[in-house]
Amino acid sequence: MIKILILGAGAMGSAFSVPCIDRNHQVTIVGTLLEDQFIDNLNSNKKFHPILELNLSDNTNIVKYNNLEDELKKKPDLIVLGVNSKGIKWAAEQISKFSNNSILCPILLLVKGLSIYDNKYESLGDKVKRLLTNGGIKNINISAVGGPCLAKGLAHKVHTSVIFANKDMQTAKWLIDNLSTDYYHPLISNDMIGVEACAAIKNIFSMSIGAAKGLYINNNKIIENNYCNAAATLFKQSLYEMELFTNILKGKKETVNSLAGLGDLYVSAVGGRNSKMGTLLGQGYIYSEAKKLKMPNETIEGAELVFEIGTKIKNDFDIKKMPLMISVINSILDDKKLIINWNDFNMN
Repeated sequence: MIKILILGAGAMGSAFSVPCIDRNHQVTIVGTLLEDQFIDNLNSNKKFHPILELNLSDNTNIVKYNNLEDELKKKPDLIVLGVNSKGIKWAAEQISKFSNNSILCPILLLVKGLSIYDNKYESLGDKVKRLLTNGGIKNINISAVGGPCLAKGLAHKVHTSVIFANKDMQTAKWLIDNLSTDYYHPLISNDMIGVEACAAIKNIFSMSIGAAKGLYINNNKIIENNYCNAAATLFKQSLYEMELFTNILKGKKETVNSLAGLGDLYVSAVGGRNSKMGTLLGQGYIYSEAKKLKMPNETIEGAELVFEIGTKIKNDFDIKKMPLMISVINSILDDKKLIINWNDFNMN
C-alpha cells in the first residue's frame, strides 16, 4: 500500500482514485480553492460525483484545500495533479509553499496541455518542474499520463489503456506496479515530450474531426448519417499534422502512432467535449456563439490550447503545411466560421 494525494476533485482526478482504491492504496483527494462547495456536496451526498455518475469509495478521503498542508505533512508516496491546465501554476505554488522539505515524492500529471515560455513551446511537465525549482524543490521526478482515457469510462471500470511517460523508466515501471488493475492497463514510454505533445494537440484535432458531422447536419438525413467518409479524411490528416508538430518538439513519430496519439485522438473524436464543439463549428457557429449558447459550463481544452499557443503555431507553420490545424486556429482566434482547406491535405 502507498499513500496517494490527488490534487483536484474534478472528473479525471476523482476517476483516477478508483483504480488506486482498488489496489488498496490510501487515497486522499484535496479540492482546489474553487471546489469547497463541491467537496461539501460530495461528502454530504455519500460521495456521489455528479459528473462521473457514481459514488466514490467510502475509503476515499475527500477534503478541502485548507487541508493541503496537513496532507503534505503526511508525506505521500505519490502526488497526482488532477487540476486543469490553468491551475498548474497555482498547484505548483501551493506544493512548494506547503512542502516541509525541499525534496518531493514523484508527481504524476493527469492534466494535458502546452504553454509558451520564453517564446518556446513548453510542456506542462517542464512547466511544473520549472515552477517547483523556482520554489526551492529539488530532485523533481515528474511523470505524465497520455492515451485514450475518458474519465467516466475509467470511473466505471471500462477497460482503459494509457501511457505513463517518464525519462526515468524505473519510475514509470514503479507506477505500473502500483496502479495496474484488471481494467486499468498502463504501458510506459520514455518519450515524455512526445506523449505530452500528443495529449495536448489531439484536443485541437478532435474538434476538426467533430466538424465532419456538423458539416452535414440539416442537409438531409441520408447525408447527415453518412459523414464518416469526411471524418476519416480529417482523422488521417490530423495524424499527419500531429507527426509534423511532435517532430518540431523533438518527440518521436512512433508516439503519434501509439495510444498516446492515435488512440487518444480516436476517443476524443468520438466521445469528448472538443468533438462536440467541432460539430457546432461544422454547423456554421462561430466559437463564441457555440460556447455561450450550447456549452456555457464546459471547458473546451482544444480551444483553451488555441488561445495559449495558436498565435505561435501560425508564426511557425505555413497554412499549406498545416492546413487543418491552422484552419481550426483561425476559426477560434478570429471568431469566424470554420473553413477547411481540403485541397491542401497531404494524401500520401
